Amino acid sequence: MLRRLIARAFWGVSRWRLVGAAAPDRPTVFVGAPHTSNWDFVLMLAIAWRLGIEIRWLGKKSLFAGWRGPVMRRLGGIPVDREDPSSVVADIVSRVHAGETFGLVITPDGTRTGAGYWKSGFYRIARDAGMPVTLCFVDRTTMTTGIGPTFELTGEVSADMDRIRAFYADKAGFRPEHRREPRLREEDPRA
Repeated sequence: MLRRLIARAFWGVSRWRLVGAAAPDRPTVFVGAPHTSNWDFVLMLAIAWRLGIEIRWLGKKSLFAGWRGPVMRRLGGIPVDREDPSSVVADIVSRVHAGETFGLVITPDGTRTGAGYWKSGFYRIARDAGMPVTLCFVDRTTMTTGIGPTFELTGEVSADMDRIRAFYADKAGFRPEHRREPRLREEDPRA
């Protein structure tokens, strides 16, 4: 109740507009992109709280140090040890198979540079847990943010990523210069 009131107040005063599809009716992997600023976190919470979506999100374990740990966990955070990222996939898949119900928010493209590949954890988690993928976005050019389409992955990485690339093609993010093309290392046979 309090979260919805906070979200309603946020959307009432924000220059950003919440648009797009309705919240999915089953657990899903929410892909948040282009993730070019830490302000995306505020928008993510505002969307989830406004739509009443129970979410979890992945964050580097340093965000959970000290007094921030309990706050971040209360907001749905799951710490990620970047030294052992493969354990995250196994942990999330086991939570889903154990019956835990949530939407998992993953920002695979990072906030620091516009080069390189997206991290493929979102794809592996969705595939291994049998969860669909929901594309969420931030678009500075239109000052809109929200939820896009939800779909099942086919297992054909390039075809699935073509669909994702088409959706994000016109989305700019807070800092357009930091945007990464949605591409996984698995798509590049030379990588």
